[in-house]
Amino acid sequence: MRKILIIGLDAAVPDLVFNEFRDELINLTYLAENGIYGRLTSCHPPITIPAWVVMVTGVNPGRLGLYGFRHRKSFSYTEITLPTSLSVKEKRIWDYVTDKGGKVCLVGVPPTYPPQPINGWLISCLMTPDTKRQYTFPPEFRNEIESLVGEYIIDVGFRKENRRKILEEIFTMTERRFKIIKYMLKSKKWDFFTFVEIGLDRVQHAFWKYFDKNHHLYEAGNTFEYIIKDYYKYLDKEIGEILSLIDSDTVVLVVSDHGAKRMKGAFCINEWLKSEGYLKLIEEPKNVVDLENTKVDWSNTIAWAWGGYYARIFLNVKGRERNGIVDPKDYEWVREQLRSELLKIRGPNDEKWNTKVYFPEELYPICNGDPPDLMVYFDDLYWRAAGTLGQKNYYLPENDTGPDDAVHDYDGIFILSDLQSTIHKKTDITIYDVAPTLLEIMSIRVPDYMEGKPLEG
Repeated sequence: MRKILIIGLDAAVPDLVFNEFRDELINLTYLAENGIYGRLTSCHPPITIPAWVVMVTGVNPGRLGLYGFRHRKSFSYTEITLPTSLSVKEKRIWDYVTDKGGKVCLVGVPPTYPPQPINGWLISCLMTPDTKRQYTFPPEFRNEIESLVGEYIIDVGFRKENRRKILEEIFTMTERRFKIIKYMLKSKKWDFFTFVEIGLDRVQHAFWKYFDKNHHLYEAGNTFEYIIKDYYKYLDKEIGEILSLIDSDTVVLVVSDHGAKRMKGAFCINEWLKSEGYLKLIEEPKNVVDLENTKVDWSNTIAWAWGGYYARIFLNVKGRERNGIVDPKDYEWVREQLRSELLKIRGPNDEKWNTKVYFPEELYPICNGDPPDLMVYFDDLYWRAAGTLGQKNYYLPENDTGPDDAVHDYDGIFILSDLQSTIHKKTDITIYDVAPTLLEIMSIRVPDYMEGKPLEG
């Protein structure tokens, strides 16, 4: 069984890695030029959860029952649940490695909180509430971590105004994580090692408007203009140090779960649903508030939405929701009508948007869990969905839940480097191809249910 090292860079952007920053990313460029590399098309929706789970299981979000960072609880209007390690019922790549007797190391792979027993060592992911909780397996492994770096930093808040503080926290988090990863590479016996660094996603969300000249809030010559490039270069340096610690027989995969691009603004989806008569309120909010803190007239509401990188719209169906009013026999008609009206939405200057509206069953053969009734990508994901109410208009120049300069894009990166292979080429794959490819490299039979196919070469 070949040894595998997966370097996960959350939200790494192909145009930056393979083009704009290429000459300054010495180690990533070396791996690409001596391997197989290209764009990796993410899943629907292209979000950290479910994307990393899709990557390591080879199955779609519908089968997983994971549609984002939060989910409705039993058709409730306001109660939510968060995905955990217990939410994933499908076998992951490391489960197959374990079946073959291999040793595994996992660091920061979403969702791995709470830590479950594995044949090796685990540090849980960004879904960990804090390090007062148990965040390692085995439990005593945390003692090694904390003696090495002090407090382990799971994640940092990035939707804050103090950008200097955010930057300091991101670099501190990343430095400590890489110190631990290098320690584990040297001190632990492993056959399969995978880690995800979330810092890149955080840097791009917090600093994209300072870097991208096409961003509507960009100011030339600003203090933070080169922060994103500097962070990519820092990651590349750390990757170089990691490569010096592994043998030439180890297969290296550098991969991101999705990409990133500039955010044009946020569209207030619940304000729009209210004005179109789908969402009824008992009382108009005096300030900007979340839907959960709004007095909604559920007995007269047809539909409401959750905001985020995409909008999740739920219909208030009779017999399904507590105060449902949409007759099940009218369900498809109402959905089609709503989709038609959503597709007519134009931008703040009456510009045409490239909006996509999906019914979940159009994307997934099976829809487990509690899927939304409609999934809306406003203007090709350039516009976030704002779920708050009490806004003065539909269009916000920034995110409604705190500063945020970037949105997710469909394409991430992959670089597969195997020094035993003579095949060097550029090609594109999908996120579903990762698990079958790695299983084949390790001479493990690829299950028929996996939706991708092994990469040739």
